[in-house]
Amino acid sequence: MTKVNDVYNYLKTIAPEEMAMETDNVGFLVGTSNSDVKDVLISLDITNDVITEAIENKIDVIVAHHPLFFSLNSVTDTDLVGKKIIRLLTNGISAICMHTNLDAASGGVNDALAIAVGIADSNRRAEPLSDAVCLSDGEIVSLGRVGYLEETCSMTEYLTVLKRTLKSNGFKYYDAGRNVHKVAIASGSGSSQWNNAIKSNCDTFVSADLKYHIFLEAKELGINVIDGGHFCTENVVVDVLKDKLNTVFSAVNIMTSKTLDQTVSYF
Repeated sequence: MTKVNDVYNYLKTIAPEEMAMETDNVGFLVGTSNSDVKDVLISLDITNDVITEAIENKIDVIVAHHPLFFSLNSVTDTDLVGKKIIRLLTNGISAICMHTNLDAASGGVNDALAIAVGIADSNRRAEPLSDAVCLSDGEIVSLGRVGYLEETCSMTEYLTVLKRTLKSNGFKYYDAGRNVHKVAIASGSGSSQWNNAIKSNCDTFVSADLKYHIFLEAKELGINVIDGGHFCTENVVVDVLKDKLNTVFSAVNIMTSKTLDQTVSYF
């Protein structure tokens, strides 16, 4: 029988924890390592709705991207995080979270986003946007990617395609009046990768949670910018994780959350 620790150890091979940023909190965060696993739920976040979904589906482990917590002084029912942890433990549900390590990992969030935005596919890989960290085996860890579309298109055409592939209900963007060909990306909050995008000589930068000054600089530099939303630029990895887990744990039922979707709306 598959155990929680089996799932955790496999996930560490996908996204080694040494890839995570120092301030991050990743790994096996809640639960019992030797518990049996028959059902796994994959979700970008562990919200109360997701926990309810897990309880209703008799889930043993939730695999999430965003950490349930970054630091704790207590676990009580007097705050939102404490209540979630208590609900998980009371219902025998473990939680494993892979955050910036999954963003950076080969085949992780940014590579999934690269496929979604059209700069990678089964025959092409996007390049690291920076070489901020080099692991002991020589692998470059980057929180972004850069590559080329197979066919150049207008910004309007590209926005239409992205809205469909990212399953978004809207974007913030700046159209510099340039066609889209060389695209730099950074999943989730990517403002820290803006300077690397500039250095890459891309014509278009796709990320999320972008600060106001980036749009101002983009206008002055003549670079297209698309803020695709935090959820939409990261949720692309959920199906990737499902496929990976299905390959290794064929006897385990792997499902993705049906309750979590894009929270932000546009008027």
